[in-house]
Amino acid sequence: MEIKIPADVPEKAKKELLKLLNGNRNFVNSTPTAKNMCLETLRKFAFHQEPYAVVLSCSDSRVVPEIIFDCGIGELFVVRVAGIAVGHNVTESIEYAVKKLRVPLLLLLGHDDCGVMKYAREHYPVITEDFESIMKAVYPVLDKKEDITCHNFFAQQHTIWVEETLLTKSKIVKEAVDKGELYIAKCHFDHSTGLVDLI
Repeated sequence: MEIKIPADVPEKAKKELLKLLNGNRNFVNSTPTAKNMCLETLRKFAFHQEPYAVVLSCSDSRVVPEIIFDCGIGELFVVRVAGIAVGHNVTESIEYAVKKLRVPLLLLLGHDDCGVMKYAREHYPVITEDFESIMKAVYPVLDKKEDITCHNFFAQQHTIWVEETLLTKSKIVKEAVDKGELYIAKCHFDHSTGLVDLI
């Protein structure tokens, strides 16, 4: 299956995005190639790191970026939070990767059967006592499109909203994107196929 990358992706980000999507095909085909998963690799990065992408992923136990992208130690700067709900700490973690580590690619990774999307759909518009900050980060999508009934479609719409939020609220991310130093790839992980597709 040919991997199609949008024409507007800067060359450096395009190289890294292709690497990740090809790695995902390795995962799907049960032909992983990652070798750097041992102590020897860790020692190589004992005093520095050089990740080529920052991945914002859900905390869901079925969504493990290093595995589904066929990567090892030192390749990805991963930020995980339930429902990829963007709060201050999450935003600043991404900003650290962009400003300090100079990653050229930010990959936003939503997924099928997300419990946060189900919970939000069931309780909207009530801000529940439990999971308050997460709901506040997810409800804006339902505020715009209250008729969403499919949890997987909801997750994809939320991923799009996360990009909009980061570009609006993070000066560091916005400037990097405007300068062509950072590309934001919005992706969705399909549990039935194992594929990660661009939204």
